[in-house]
Amino acid sequence: MRDKTPIDALVLGFDRFIRTVSGRHAAERASPAEAVADAAADAAMSPDERAHAAGLMRVNHAGEVCAQALYEGQALVARNEKVRATLLRAAQEEEDHLAWCNDRLDELGSRPSVLNPVWYGLSYAIGAATGLLGDRVSLGFVAATEEQVCAHLERHLDSLPTNDVRSRAVVVQMHEDEERHGTHALEAGGAPFAEPVKALMTLVSRAMTESSYRF
Repeated sequence: MRDKTPIDALVLGFDRFIRTVSGRHAAERASPAEAVADAAADAAMSPDERAHAAGLMRVNHAGEVCAQALYEGQALVARNEKVRATLLRAAQEEEDHLAWCNDRLDELGSRPSVLNPVWYGLSYAIGAATGLLGDRVSLGFVAATEEQVCAHLERHLDSLPTNDVRSRAVVVQMHEDEERHGTHALEAGGAPFAEPVKALMTLVSRAMTESSYRF
């Protein structure tokens, strides 16, 4: 089998972009929501609670779109094959999150953010730019990003309606996976980021969060 050319990488990247923003990912693992209460729990939510839960899951879905793009951009320019494999493996695992969030949005009668193509493009560019700074910085960026994602998911667990046990089950598993990805990135040689850099990352992510919740 021949080695992949830059054109191959671009074609594969475009295919992932289409599948990511169109919701065509299939989960390898069953959704955590399947192990908890059935749809009757959703019926117990008020219209406002249902809309709020959908907004939160739309944000989570948009975050996973960003994660896919970041990993792809970083992997494209990674210098070390082991680092590239680590990034692509994490992206593969997080495809489950995309599918789970998409399924949950369907159950809530909602849809993903219309801004997802924008988030994907921006995140891909950020991932590639970070990767060009070197593998240690790239892995450190993964760790810093996952740290913020975990904090964001913890806030969602506090904010989800009490009756929405299905969304809660999904978010709990996502938190566990994201925490593991961050730990693995540091163990693989990632450079810890300074707090001012993390603060800037927080400001950028807040814009995505607030926009995706509404749109």
